[in-house]
Amino acid sequence: MKESYIDILNIRRMAFEHIAKIAYENRPLTDIGLEVYDILPGEEATYRENIFRERAVMGERLRMAIGLDARTADKTDAIIAGLAQMDVDKRIYHPPLVEVIKIACEACPENKVTVTDQCKACIGHPCVNVCPKNAVTYTAHGAIIDQEKCIKCGKCVDACPYNAINHQKRPCAESCGVKAIKSDNLGRAEIIADKCVACGRCIQTCPFGAISDKSEIYQLIKSIQSNRDVYAIIAPSFVGQFGPNVSPDQIREAIKMLGFKDVIEVGLGADLTTMNEAHEYLEKVPTGEFPFMGTSCCFSWKMMVRNQFPEINEYISESSTPMIYTALQLKKRNPESEVVFVGPCISKKLEALEEEVAEVVDFVITYEELLGMFLAKGIEPSEIEVDEVMMDASTTGRNYAVSGGVAEAVVKRAKEIRPEIEIAVEGAEGLHACVKLAQMAKLGKMDGKLIEGMACMGGCVGGPGVVIAETKTAKAVRAFASESEFKSPADNANIPAEDRPDDSKLIAQ
Repeated sequence: MKESYIDILNIRRMAFEHIAKIAYENRPLTDIGLEVYDILPGEEATYRENIFRERAVMGERLRMAIGLDARTADKTDAIIAGLAQMDVDKRIYHPPLVEVIKIACEACPENKVTVTDQCKACIGHPCVNVCPKNAVTYTAHGAIIDQEKCIKCGKCVDACPYNAINHQKRPCAESCGVKAIKSDNLGRAEIIADKCVACGRCIQTCPFGAISDKSEIYQLIKSIQSNRDVYAIIAPSFVGQFGPNVSPDQIREAIKMLGFKDVIEVGLGADLTTMNEAHEYLEKVPTGEFPFMGTSCCFSWKMMVRNQFPEINEYISESSTPMIYTALQLKKRNPESEVVFVGPCISKKLEALEEEVAEVVDFVITYEELLGMFLAKGIEPSEIEVDEVMMDASTTGRNYAVSGGVAEAVVKRAKEIRPEIEIAVEGAEGLHACVKLAQMAKLGKMDGKLIEGMACMGGCVGGPGVVIAETKTAKAVRAFASESEFKSPADNANIPAEDRPDDSKLIAQ
């Protein structure tokens, strides 16, 4: 979410907080109807043209926060319709994950070039001269664009010396790197489910807060209340998410206060990913079996390659992601445990539904949703006194959270095994850049390289479920990483010997 969209951030967090309160207080889900008035009291609207639309939008947001679909105005029954099916203590998923709340969408123009009141009616009128379709007409009062002739090439925009011509594009569609957003019959945004890879960029960029993903926090809290052994595994990007004065150890204790049995760093699984991906690269790329190898950690990147570039899909690492490896470690320790991934990413909610993954990962929530749970329970992490120090992961495992961190870790580990080898790296952050990287790989331009695709700008610290912008947390992640007593994944004493790949064959090469 753009940090400047503070009102939208507050609205989202209020929805998560109020759903969490209903769950923790064991109130009936039908209280959602009352929560709308608690969140938006009075008769005057704060964010939209009237209080009735505001409450209708909030109602749909609350329903999505328990996993239900967002409804259109013609299908909007009572706010409590369909709630009973969601009142369970296990994950329940109704696809698609990401939806447009149609009654909140303002039907922004998809693509429109207009002349603003900054036009000076200059006699040079370069806008007229550069237009390839003669769509711009000069008048003494300023330029005029014929919308039927205009092809939205933007040449007039670039040519205007006064920056008086505006090229307006729909923010959500413009930000979508896989072109998964179109218009419905009323001009509102609509997500093409088969193309969407759940990167969440549209959620972050919509200035009306009209796009959201579905949440599992209600069902998660009910699971915790069922007295099961529920563990949280927290992604490396968690550092700094709850304020600059909140330590990682305080965050860990705050999560345990929510009812979790324990909290483990996903950096532990990152160390296993590092060791396995280093092995894969050394086994397959220098030998010519693979022309290149792509990292596997970002599920949106993996889905994009799978959907759009099936020709190179086999060259994406087969190693499991840090989420999966960490969950497997917990299941080995306690087979009856339930595992909850906490992170910045919504595509992990889809990864956790994959057949083999669903057996080890029971729930996925974001930092935003976690904050809603803290607010519901009145937990302030900065006030917690802690004695224990987290030490689950290596320096490079913790650095997975920032762009380039995965490739950096894999290269470092590969060189520990084969010091003489040189590995060229190419990375991309943001889906637009990831698509270009995959195109280059398909054309043979990445041969011999290790390529890292990250759907979010800045890496995982820029994910759609973060609480604090990546510009403020990346430095904190690096600092936390430097504090690890394990400088290499191979040093991590938390990883059993039987789970480590055998280096001997590679060293012999």
